[in-house]
Amino acid sequence: MADKEALFQKAADAIIDSDEDVAVAIVKEAEEGGVDLVELLSKGFSVGMREVGDRFGTGELFLPELIFASEVMKKVTEEIESKMEAGAVQKKGVFVLGTVAGDVHDIGKGIVASLLKTNGVEVYDIGREVPADQFIAKAQELNADFIGSSALLTTTMTEQKTIEDLVAAAGLKGKVKTLVGGAPVTQRWADKIGADAYCEDAAVTVKYINSLFE
Repeated sequence: MADKEALFQKAADAIIDSDEDVAVAIVKEAEEGGVDLVELLSKGFSVGMREVGDRFGTGELFLPELIFASEVMKKVTEEIESKMEAGAVQKKGVFVLGTVAGDVHDIGKGIVASLLKTNGVEVYDIGREVPADQFIAKAQELNADFIGSSALLTTTMTEQKTIEDLVAAAGLKGKVKTLVGGAPVTQRWADKIGADAYCEDAAVTVKYINSLFE
């Protein structure tokens, strides 16, 4: 068994350095060393992507570096998904995911989508700056089990309340689980608007969904 912690750190560094060759090599190394690839994605690459997002937020990294890192993250996610055996992961429903209207941030959302997919969830990422009614329409179209909304600005959090109101108005309350997340979002906010779950990050999102299938 490969040294997992060292490998996770290398994976995080590969994303921070935007080094696609190293990142792909780490996936191969993990596979040959018997390291769970979903765990590698969750505790390695995703950690690096979050660090990139934090550094971008503080002005330490700039947009081109953010884009390069995101492309490497996308590549390794595809690589890991392609290695997952068909049927090896229990199917855990359909998840509609988006960043609310007025908000253009989507790094965290991308990590959530990647980790959910590798855990057997069928994810439909409907993008960023998505109006509340489009979350509902897509959920109805796909007969979705989950609606996840991300708000990274305090000024856009109210859109999550609008989504909850529309879910209730459409008669979907209890049929579709609603999950909210984003930097300013808290458990208190989730409780206040009536969301089913507050998810601080991608790992918590996966843990919540897995708990429903235990």
